[in-house]
Amino acid sequence: MKVVIIGGVAGGATAAARLRRLDEKAEIVILERGGYVSYANCGLPYYIGGVIKERAKLLLQTPQSFKRRFNVDVRVRHEAVKILPAQKKVVVRRVEDGSEYTEIYDKLIFAPGAKALRPPFAGEGDAIFTLRTVEDTFAIDDYIKDRAPRRALVIGGGFIGLEAAENLTERGIGVTLIQLEEQVMLPFDYDMACILHAKLREKGVDLRLLSKVTSLKEKEGVVTATIEGGETVKADLAVLAVGVAPETALAADAGLALGMRGAVLVDPHMRTSDPDIYAAGDAVQVKNFVTGQDALIPLAGPANKQGRIAADNIAGIPSVFKGSSASSVMKLFELTAASTGLCERAALAAGYAADSALLFSPDHASYYPGAKNMTLKVVFDRADGRILGAQAVGPAGVEKRMDVLATAVRARMTAEDLTELDLCYAPPYSSAKDPVNMAGYVIGNILSGRVRQHTWKDVQKLAGDPGVLLLDVQTKGEYDAAHLEGAVNIPVDELRERMGELDKGKTICVNCYSGLRSYIACRMLAANGFRCSNLAGGIRFYKVVAEGGPYDEVSRHLCGIKAE
Repeated sequence: MKVVIIGGVAGGATAAARLRRLDEKAEIVILERGGYVSYANCGLPYYIGGVIKERAKLLLQTPQSFKRRFNVDVRVRHEAVKILPAQKKVVVRRVEDGSEYTEIYDKLIFAPGAKALRPPFAGEGDAIFTLRTVEDTFAIDDYIKDRAPRRALVIGGGFIGLEAAENLTERGIGVTLIQLEEQVMLPFDYDMACILHAKLREKGVDLRLLSKVTSLKEKEGVVTATIEGGETVKADLAVLAVGVAPETALAADAGLALGMRGAVLVDPHMRTSDPDIYAAGDAVQVKNFVTGQDALIPLAGPANKQGRIAADNIAGIPSVFKGSSASSVMKLFELTAASTGLCERAALAAGYAADSALLFSPDHASYYPGAKNMTLKVVFDRADGRILGAQAVGPAGVEKRMDVLATAVRARMTAEDLTELDLCYAPPYSSAKDPVNMAGYVIGNILSGRVRQHTWKDVQKLAGDPGVLLLDVQTKGEYDAAHLEGAVNIPVDELRERMGELDKGKTICVNCYSGLRSYIACRMLAANGFRCSNLAGGIRFYKVVAEGGPYDEVSRHLCGIKAE
């Protein structure tokens, strides 16, 4: 059996290695248009920032090492230019000299990935880059070494845009980041993305949200972006990071069935509309695991799984791909940001009776040195308590909790299930009630009606309601440092003795710094006949989201307040 694989990065390389482990006699050929195979795509921005210092570290395999270990014929700079399904042939062009030849196959795996979008407003120029391939990375690095740019322009606030902004900043280059939407990182809800906005601004990034670039031109080494309305931003180099699109022109020409945005349609076995052609990676349409709806999820994890599944089925093992929860994580300076499943916005759009719980929890026992707080948002279905997704941002412990919650989403677990998880505990690593357990408890309290909650979006409306009293239960020092306008301050430890100061005819909307003490206050008040509601996330979250304040660790340091 001869298997030809178009594309030699995540999906293609994984498929080749898996197929060899299953079939020692198969003839396997990888055709890769670029000059590198099986490279660390997700590590490219960190080479620009100098975190990864050696170019060779980005290359997980070379054609020679692939041949030695897996006996796979890897042909870099060989571009597949036409697929002939009826003849089971691929027309291949040698990039170096333009000559062509024909390669036959018994089975074909189509894994070309996605291409970086180059929008119509972007002109050409030596200082205007995309960041998708190893060649792109080396070109940016060489340009920085040769030209010593002082300012860079990044257009787009997704994974690549933020990672580029971080690494250019770390290299001493001033960065302006322009984003069309009101937030960066669209898999996150706006309120959680605001933490990232705060961190970017703290690091000196000039963040321009709700800004539409209409023109990007280079002249004499100066890049000029024109923003709708007429404002211009100048820089010494620009990185376009406005997204990717499935690279499927070959598949379309071959008559393969296509879906959303031209992605290749595959069945759960990764088989295309042609029974002898499989596809994997960023070029295919898959199912969102939570909703069951069609989706494009261009992430390395799903691509590797799909490549393995395609190889399994070619080798006679009936493996299936059951969809992706789009779990992801990224580093942004000292912060880690991660998400899985649906954000609240997406869950509501999909028709779920969605709600969320917000927690501000330390990564390990607060009495053990070095504890750092993370913000955790867990989205759930009010109908049955099922966990639909989660997001977290913080300096430590984020990815650990998100991996647990990704498992919970995959297992269709409920809030009650989260409370019952036996998670590892020792003071240097966690708390006896891990933040994941705590999320289950908080959701349980919401579902049972033990606590009503309001969010940062409700504060201004509530503040103007004569039937509402804003109650702040922080200490006086905390209250003086940060409070809602018009809020009455009664510290939680004094509340029982001072309830007579409150009007039972009003709804008491309670807040503290993080939402924990205000929950305790709500339970006291409810037990004494008061109508009350808790501000989810507390004053620290409100200040970041509604007022654009600094991220919590910074604000707490400036205020000199002890950890709660």
